Amino acid sequence: MVSTLGRFTAFVGLRYAGARRRQQLVSFISALSIAGLALGVGLLIVVLSVMNGFDRELRENILSILPHGAIYQRNGMEDWQAMQEEFVHRDGIVGVAPFVELQGMISRKRNTVPAAVYGIDVALEPQVSSVVKFMDEQALERLSQGGAVVLGEGIAKSLNAEVGDKLTLLIPNRHRSGRAPKFRALEVAGIVHTATELDHALALTDLPTAQALTDFPDRISGLRIKFTDLFEAPEWIYKEVRRLPYGYYGTDWTRSHGNLYHAIQMSKSLVGLLLFLIVAIAAFNVVSTLVMVVVDKQGDIAILRTLGASRREIMAIFMWQGSLIGVIGTLLGLGLGLLGAYSVQDLVQLLESVLGFQFLKSDVYPVSYVPSEPQWGDFVWVGGVAVVMSFLATLYPAWRAANVEPAEALRFE
Repeated sequence: MVSTLGRFTAFVGLRYAGARRRQQLVSFISALSIAGLALGVGLLIVVLSVMNGFDRELRENILSILPHGAIYQRNGMEDWQAMQEEFVHRDGIVGVAPFVELQGMISRKRNTVPAAVYGIDVALEPQVSSVVKFMDEQALERLSQGGAVVLGEGIAKSLNAEVGDKLTLLIPNRHRSGRAPKFRALEVAGIVHTATELDHALALTDLPTAQALTDFPDRISGLRIKFTDLFEAPEWIYKEVRRLPYGYYGTDWTRSHGNLYHAIQMSKSLVGLLLFLIVAIAAFNVVSTLVMVVVDKQGDIAILRTLGASRREIMAIFMWQGSLIGVIGTLLGLGLGLLGAYSVQDLVQLLESVLGFQFLKSDVYPVSYVPSEPQWGDFVWVGGVAVVMSFLATLYPAWRAANVEPAEALRFE
């Protein structure tokens, strides 16, 4: 641009942008334009980082603990080892592990809570779930010995239970009405704290203990499957269930958390659009700033025209000025956004400690904290769009300046 329009236009435009004398109002409006653009860009970066953080937590924490998919048999799987061996060697499958699913009640003293209890193979479970990462080795060893249970932190708090306490697990008889439910005394081997909603719904015991509480003690409920790409799970499960004999059915993560995933993506798009409009408004504040500059500088524009400056060069002067305001505001906004994205979790925790109130609770929201994941791609497109919009905002004032008639402007000078 400098080689095309000349160094002269850049010099005059940048000088107008930095002028201070006799232009307090114009300078104040320019500062407001820069501040508004910086605030809009910074806020957009922080919000996008938070939404990226929620998306990451869903994929890496919640969906890493839950199976990507599962194959069930209505009356339980008897010879499940053959099917497991077949699935393990399929392309795109990371691991396969058996499980027993129980719906019942857990009670301790006068406290009783409903829970979905899963019997797992302690040796094979790490292939399909990262839940073992949230337990210590002693809890895993105690769980593998039988007669023990690992509780989510939310369930443990509801029962006022700690490691070593005795609990009673009650499983109603689903197939034969009138028969007494099954009871089993279990010892708390560990408490899982994932800081997600699973803390209020997770209870694990070993596979033989869970099998003994079902109507088919020699069978399992199904097989959990983990995929290389979790988005392949729905189609794979659907095709596999159609191939298997009658009585088999399947489920995948989209049925339990698909709505949450799509809600996060939609919220990210909608919030991004709203904040993008704020950035647009801040960018087009440059229009009012430059229009005031044009009105204030009509005499200077007329003199430049009489000295031989073309309309194109006059336009370039004000385009330089507006672009400088846009670049400064965008860079400040990107800096504020970067600082806010990396400190938003600490700031929220500080605010919670001051107010004595927790904004996010895992029994209501997917996580109990505000995650954040800044992505450089967001910085690039947000910064690029803000600069482009600021540049476009300069076109009308620059065109107006280029159409100032020297005779009219100098008449009253």
